[in-house]
Amino acid sequence: MEVKTTIIPIASGKGGVGKTFFTANLAIALAEMGHPTVAVDMDLGGSNLHFFLGLPNRFPGIGNFLKVRSAELEEMLISTEIPNLQFLPGDGLSPFMANIPHAQKIRLISRIIKLPAEYILLDLGAGTSFNTLDFFRLSRHGFVVTTPEHPAIINMMTFLKHYLLRIIEGNFTKNHYICEMLHSMYKTDKQTNIRELQSKIAAIDHEAGKTVTELCRKYRPRVIFNMGEHPDEIKISEQINNNLKSILSLEVDYFGFIFNDPAVRQSVKKKIPFIPYYRENMVTGNIERIAERVVKYWNKPIDNSALRLLNHTRKVYENRS
Repeated sequence: MEVKTTIIPIASGKGGVGKTFFTANLAIALAEMGHPTVAVDMDLGGSNLHFFLGLPNRFPGIGNFLKVRSAELEEMLISTEIPNLQFLPGDGLSPFMANIPHAQKIRLISRIIKLPAEYILLDLGAGTSFNTLDFFRLSRHGFVVTTPEHPAIINMMTFLKHYLLRIIEGNFTKNHYICEMLHSMYKTDKQTNIRELQSKIAAIDHEAGKTVTELCRKYRPRVIFNMGEHPDEIKISEQINNNLKSILSLEVDYFGFIFNDPAVRQSVKKKIPFIPYYRENMVTGNIERIAERVVKYWNKPIDNSALRLLNHTRKVYENRS
């Protein structure tokens, strides 16, 4: 029986929010549940996923694949100490790969989706480069990692705005007027109202306006709150939802809340993967719970996801207290 492959891109609006730590340990959690998993370092120009998996930076990877046309991506998979988990290095041994051209990007994507795994996790670069946005578009339900602090939330919203604009642009590549309109929006710091954009596009082409509306409904990213201190921080989701609906016409699911814990920094200093060495830590439980949700809900919208996450996180917090 052929195993269906699920691509899970993982991005963040800014660096320093724990995206790579989350990617590494979610991959470990899924593998420990018995699911063949590949963790791919797609942060080209800043690859360090190996560090969080407790692996040395001495293996060829994506950078070598892109430079040597005869290379096969699957041959570069590295086995880890975790059963069911393989690792695909980024460009640690091949620098200056951050801005790969379109042809290389298409070649890379075509090979990634064929990797032999049930779950393929993509640790993307922070921010809103076109390459990052295009890799994030490989799934309708990619993870966006943020801390509950206001600046990180703002950066997450900016990422989601550019993500939607890139999706819309990808559907109108032959419409010069719409592409020019979208590119001007990339360059502004002003809030982009997708409803207003839809109206402008519909005024030019009614069917195109309907397409934009359908695209906004089709894509549904998942939010991870990392380095949280208290469950009540999840209440910021109400403000996020209001902005998403009124400005971006986008809905998200709230998939997890990971508490801040000094043990995370300890694992980084020791250069060891977190979950196997901190089995009883609450952070491990947080990530394992997210892995369970991935298996159960990945292709489904979660009704009242913020409230459900808040109630569950309160129980975890009270048990810890």
